[in-house]
Amino acid sequence: MPGRIVLLVTSPRLPAGLLTAAAWDAVRSAPVFTAVDGPQAAALRAVGVPVTITETGVTDLLAAGDAVWLAAPGGDEELARDLGLRLAREPGLAELELMYGSWDPPGARLLDVVTVMDRLASPGGDPWKLAQTHRSLAKFMLEEAYEAYDAIEADDLDALREELGDVLLQVVLHARLAENVPDGQGWSVDDVAGDLVDKLIRRNPHVFGAEQVGDLEEITEQWERIKKAEKARASVLDGIAWSQPALALAAKVLSRANRAGLAVPPDGGDGEELGAKLLRLVADSPEDAEAALRRTVSAYAERVRAAERSA
Repeated sequence: MPGRIVLLVTSPRLPAGLLTAAAWDAVRSAPVFTAVDGPQAAALRAVGVPVTITETGVTDLLAAGDAVWLAAPGGDEELARDLGLRLAREPGLAELELMYGSWDPPGARLLDVVTVMDRLASPGGDPWKLAQTHRSLAKFMLEEAYEAYDAIEADDLDALREELGDVLLQVVLHARLAENVPDGQGWSVDDVAGDLVDKLIRRNPHVFGAEQVGDLEEITEQWERIKKAEKARASVLDGIAWSQPALALAAKVLSRANRAGLAVPPDGGDGEELGAKLLRLVADSPEDAEAALRRTVSAYAERVRAAERSA
């Protein structure tokens, strides 16, 4: 009867020894081999499971009959290929089984992002990142957000994937720099993520609680009601991002005033001033003024390029 060789693959992003029941049954019922000692091997030894370090994996596995190969984080593809070729030539030697003892949960690669950024922004890392401050990085946060916006406007999902990565880079770098703040005033990316999780749960009681909502309008009203209760603000305009583009800022201010039921006419004093005219246009238009102007400017830019080509 042919032996059973199990190629056991585990996630390097989960704690060593956190394995499925089937994986624990496998390592307790057959000799375990691996090429390089590591945390998983140490975790097995800690509970009495012997692990043999070997440079002749295929030979040792076939000689053992029933055996388990504890794969390295990279998966040991060369050994799997060589073993598969050997068994294809001599199928009676053993049965080969791939088993996942643990696997990455959704979002696991975010742990890699944090690990890499910690290396880059620690002593001996990247001098440029070590020299940055929140203020020096502020312009890059805006630039990356605008580039992501451009990808959305272009319906370019591949570009959006890349640009969102650049936005994430800014978030992780700011969080890493905040860890260096002295006197215990700093915070980490875990604090950022924790605050976000708490906020999402708190502001969505129709998902995480017993509250009932009927439609999207009620969901929006609920969000605003909870947000208002959380933040003591003296004005309906508090909390607006004043550094956003002027047309978007105008739309936001007008929206807040209208939502509060304030009858404040959108005129800026001298009705002939350009700013006053623009504010009235934003107030009178049902469209997103910022997006509308961007579309028009983009179309005009294409006409300019066409004129350049024809010239």
